[in-house]
Amino acid sequence: MNNAVIDHYGLMLRMGIEFSATLAFAISGILAGARKHLDPVGVCVVSFLAAFGGGTLRDLLLDRRPFYWVESVNVVWLIFAIAFGAVLFMRKRHYEPTRRLIQVPDALGLGLFATVGVDAAQAAGMPALICVLMGVITGVFGGVLRDIVCNEIPQAFSDHQPYALLAFLGGWLYLLLEQLKAPDWLSLFACIFFIAGSRFVAIWRDWRLPGWRA
Repeated sequence: MNNAVIDHYGLMLRMGIEFSATLAFAISGILAGARKHLDPVGVCVVSFLAAFGGGTLRDLLLDRRPFYWVESVNVVWLIFAIAFGAVLFMRKRHYEPTRRLIQVPDALGLGLFATVGVDAAQAAGMPALICVLMGVITGVFGGVLRDIVCNEIPQAFSDHQPYALLAFLGGWLYLLLEQLKAPDWLSLFACIFFIAGSRFVAIWRDWRLPGWRA
């Protein structure tokens, strides 16, 4: 397999990961909007901010143009369509389960977005620490915007369960595998599975970070 074909598959893999991350966080925004009983415009805004907030801040900091959502307008239409569909079909009995369900796309989005963030920063030639922090920003910022617009203290800062910390550790795992000359697909998927899997385990086992003493 020649280098052009390898580069093509690598690009398609990264595009697929970013699309999956965008969709996962958009769903988390829709669920958050439903839980707050927002109108269709509110649900669209929250889902848009959740889906594109982290990636937009990443692209701003890395001076990348055009932004992902500007370049992928069909994805924006898809998210708006899903948001409007959710408003039309979700009923009152569906609101309570969203408190638990929102954790699933949120954990997946964290792993996916943190991975594309650190990968993009490395491709831009950033130092290791900046790459890892860029992954954290990409993975966390969309959820922070979602919670702020829904008038909540961001979950990433307040629930005392590992969240941004997992994205930070996953970024170092990605860089370690790259340093060991692992295939790109292995580095990407290992980072995704570590972050998302650790988040699911943290929720299941109720892991807690140290809190303030009374």
